[in-house]
Amino acid sequence: MKNYFPKNFLWGGATAANQLEGAYLEDGKGLAIPDIMPYGFKERFQSIISGKPVSLDIKEGLIYPSHVAIDHYHRYKEDIQLFKEMGFKSYRMSIAWSRIFPNGDDLTPNEEGLKFYDNLFKELKSASIEPVVTISHYELPLNLAKSYGGWENRKLIDFYINFCTVIFNRYNNLVKYWLTFNEVNMGILFGQFSLCIKEEANDPLIKIKRAQALHHQFIASALAVKLAHEINKENKVGCMIARMESYPFSCHPDEVFSNYNQGIIFNDYTLSVQVKGEYLPTSKAIWASFGGKVEFLKDDKKILKKGKVDFISFSYYCSSVCKVHGLTPEEKSNLVGINALFGSAKNPYLEASEWGWQIDATGLRLCLNEMYNTYNVPLMIVENGLGARDNLLPGNVIDDSYRISYLKEHIKAINLALKDGVKVLGYTPWGCIDLVSASGGEYDKRYGFIYVDMHDKDATHDKPYGTFNRYKKKSFYWYQEVIKSNGSKAL
Repeated sequence: MKNYFPKNFLWGGATAANQLEGAYLEDGKGLAIPDIMPYGFKERFQSIISGKPVSLDIKEGLIYPSHVAIDHYHRYKEDIQLFKEMGFKSYRMSIAWSRIFPNGDDLTPNEEGLKFYDNLFKELKSASIEPVVTISHYELPLNLAKSYGGWENRKLIDFYINFCTVIFNRYNNLVKYWLTFNEVNMGILFGQFSLCIKEEANDPLIKIKRAQALHHQFIASALAVKLAHEINKENKVGCMIARMESYPFSCHPDEVFSNYNQGIIFNDYTLSVQVKGEYLPTSKAIWASFGGKVEFLKDDKKILKKGKVDFISFSYYCSSVCKVHGLTPEEKSNLVGINALFGSAKNPYLEASEWGWQIDATGLRLCLNEMYNTYNVPLMIVENGLGARDNLLPGNVIDDSYRISYLKEHIKAINLALKDGVKVLGYTPWGCIDLVSASGGEYDKRYGFIYVDMHDKDATHDKPYGTFNRYKKKSFYWYQEVIKSNGSKAL
């Protein structure tokens, strides 16, 4: 296969502060939402999808993975050297908001937190690695949820812009690429996790409340884009969505339309606002289906128009299948992982991971083409990867050939999209180093090229355990060759 990757393509990897840093109260850091999310699929993931967390406080007897994570806070130099050895051109990461403003509404920033990222960015610069920084990656300071009600409160816009003002100025000329909110469209589904708003079970207005809170995030994002460009005209600011390609279960017209409408609400609703600076023409009908309408202040439309992003970044892991007439009880009982979350039918043409994510590299090529043809701005894939249980063998060998196969097919799909004429800036696979899973707080669901010796609790351990030692997986050396060959090794 001919190689279409441009010479300046940003090969790299991706992480989030709350899933790898640890040091959750060190050097003045305050509590964030992930710090009160306990370990365990039942306790953690079910609270995400129900909107009812176990508690907004730390409870004795529960385990909180973000408190230690993989101790990147103390080991960032070692980790960045490993990224350098792989040949990373870029590193997508996030700044922990509560490390800079412990309560979110503080009048002055925490200098120790700022110094940590000073040092981290300088380390990246010395390694010739371009940082791609997510400003808010599910890391809202806990106080902003408890005292203000999360993003349902418009006051959060001012707190967010204050945060942006500090980091844009502090890290001017150290960071060029910024992402405003991680997977912003997930707010449509998860009010507590993404928007940090209070939700009551069976609230008939919950969808319109989420839409209002999302509007506040859109305004905050637009103001941040404008601010970043004013501080440094070289700054490039992108939005970030969770992108899942979806197919109708059959060619029944009702099923085709339902699948189309699902994509409009989940993908294009947020992209239109952030890329075009305006809501979809059908937004009023969408709000009506949610049970109300979104309230605008006088200048909101102007703010959105002046704060359009420079590029689209997105996560892509799998595809889903929309079955409009509903699933049978037997089909529902057999769904696992992401299929259970979205009510997706199984796709008989695709294999799935242990967590039920249906592996579909062609879906990546499809969504790259769809977004580029619709929005005509550059794209960046900032999350993609395979979660699996890797085994540490004698001699510290980790044979993750299955991960190599997954990534190889997706890199081929990107290459074909480039051939199609799509402009793709970079590719940063998720969890380039093993970290804590967002959905279950697990260590043993691994994505990385670098193995971290931490494990979930088991029959002989009452809490997660391990040495935190880092080991190179087979995929580490493979990805090293992929980058060195500018993609040819994967084609």
